[in-house]
Amino acid sequence: MTSLTDIFSPLASSNLLEWFQDLNQLWHETGPIAPEDRQASKGMTQWIHYHNYCLWHEEDEARRSDVPDAYIVRAKRDIDKHNQQRNDGIEKVDVWIDNVLSTAGIQPDEQVELNSETPGAIIDRLSILTLKIYHMEEQKERPDLSDDLRNLCDLRRSILHEQINDLARALDKLFLDLRQVKKRHKVYRQFKMYNDPRFNPAVYLHRRDDLN
Repeated sequence: MTSLTDIFSPLASSNLLEWFQDLNQLWHETGPIAPEDRQASKGMTQWIHYHNYCLWHEEDEARRSDVPDAYIVRAKRDIDKHNQQRNDGIEKVDVWIDNVLSTAGIQPDEQVELNSETPGAIIDRLSILTLKIYHMEEQKERPDLSDDLRNLCDLRRSILHEQINDLARALDKLFLDLRQVKKRHKVYRQFKMYNDPRFNPAVYLHRRDDLN
């Protein structure tokens, strides 16, 4: 029988960080690639990282001042789409974890402590931190960078490495606590109202009627 440790192995922090770092390197050469299989744990984490990668570069583009306003509008709308898909991906990971734990018979009562952050949310933060580190290192290698800014990049990179190591340990500890029923897993739904035209008043109150 496959153990929970084996099932959660692709979500161990060391495997995730190596996966995200490899994707960062590859995608800066080939462009981002969405996963074909979003049902397996590895595909789900690639989905989150894919949207974080796209968001990072769209956020850069949205701050340009040398392009028409229509270009910025397009970038902002792409950012909205990627953010929604990213949030859906985080929730999908947490639902998958919930199903795995339930199938294994781990259903703690409500007296067991909840973690302040779900595994999916921590995985998302790890993904973003690998992107920050990659781009901080990229900036450091710029030939036009002053010594002061290069030193600043070094300092920030050091802080980012400390943060990602702290977060990686927190994720591994959370999975251990879930397996040992020291923590209780719960799926938190996003319900982003501004991305739902049925509940965003700025959209439904100003919608144009498609009348011919």
